[in-house]
Amino acid sequence: MRADDGAGGFDVFVAGRSQSLLRTAYLLTRDHALAEDLVQTALAKAWFHWSRIREDNPEPYVRRILVTTYSSWWRRRWNGEIPTEELPESPTPHDEDGLDLWDAIGRLPRRQRAVVVLRFYEDLTEAETARLMGSTVGTVKSQTSKALAKLRVDPALTAGTTADRETPR
Repeated sequence: MRADDGAGGFDVFVAGRSQSLLRTAYLLTRDHALAEDLVQTALAKAWFHWSRIREDNPEPYVRRILVTTYSSWWRRRWNGEIPTEELPESPTPHDEDGLDLWDAIGRLPRRQRAVVVLRFYEDLTEAETARLMGSTVGTVKSQTSKALAKLRVDPALTAGTTADRETPR
């Protein structure tokens, strides 16, 4: 089968090699629907260039299109949705803990809140935090200590912890 056999040659190629291409696409994507989309996209690109393929075996060319297309999909930022059968009734406990923590951080005085955010969320050093806040490293350390002490006793964060429950003896 020559690649320049026109539409008939392309049809014969697709009939004979599409399962092999689909298997490769599935191994790349690990998703049947994405694999089918990948093969269809690669074959559409191959069809567009079919008249220029001058080889007795066009499969390496088409397989290269498949892999290149997959790579471009992988690099492209994905902003899609993942559909689910059912949505949960309420956020998971982990989400609630995160919201409670953000609420507790929001109740801290501004300087303590800034220190907590810079040190633990932005992962800055004490020196970097001090430089950003226009204060000394000692001030950052004391504000961090005060903030963490307040967070440790915040009722929203301590409710239901093992320290609040009686331990059986």
